[in-house]
Amino acid sequence: MIDFVGAGPGAKDLITVRGMELISKAQVIVYTGSLVNPELLAYASNDAEIYDSSGMDLKEIMSVMLKAHREGKRVVRLHTGDPALYGAIGEQFKLLDEEHIEYGYCPGVSSLFGAASALKKEFTVPGGSQSLIITRMEGRTEVPESEGIRSLASHHSSMAVFLSAGMIKKLSKELIKGGYGPDSPAAIVYKATWDDEKVIYTTVKELPEEAEKNGIKRTAIIFAGDFLSDEAFSENVRSKLYDPDFH
Repeated sequence: MIDFVGAGPGAKDLITVRGMELISKAQVIVYTGSLVNPELLAYASNDAEIYDSSGMDLKEIMSVMLKAHREGKRVVRLHTGDPALYGAIGEQFKLLDEEHIEYGYCPGVSSLFGAASALKKEFTVPGGSQSLIITRMEGRTEVPESEGIRSLASHHSSMAVFLSAGMIKKLSKELIKGGYGPDSPAAIVYKATWDDEKVIYTTVKELPEEAEKNGIKRTAIIFAGDFLSDEAFSENVRSKLYDPDFH
């Protein structure tokens, strides 16, 4: 059996109970060493074979997992956060399907929600934004034109931009060209829930300056939207859920 496990956003105790149990039973663990907190490997058995995939390509990763599977060993493929978001698990699933190999998928706490806890914010604002756009800047991986930052920013929804800290100057310009005002609230959350977590509140225009000042080039999510404003949850826009006149 091969199990894909979401490792959670970073903190050792933010993995799911099921994920922790799967790690403890695994005989072979292939983990994303550049992103997954190595403290999670403390849940592994002492005789587990552990491979860091950060220096491996897809063929090498699959080779390790398939070899272990054919030897009758339990395998855990440990991905950061919840691998359904930018985890590149679909291509691994497809190759396993072609080999007719059974696999499981244990979800994890996404870094998106780790960042929400760091910000102490709700992404959906009653009477304001009721949508959250999760996206990324185009880099080595292409993005459809209709899903470019400029196009998505025109909705003025809450936005979470992954994998784009190294292109933050261009991101800031695209957000403004898409309709966000230069002084619209923005934030950078670096390594959410890790010991060296950092939260920076700023504006869309000042995003590049703040990232440079704090030496942030990767492992961060950039946020934009009125949900970040202190006025977002004023008395005038409270949810009807707890309204005394709501039945």
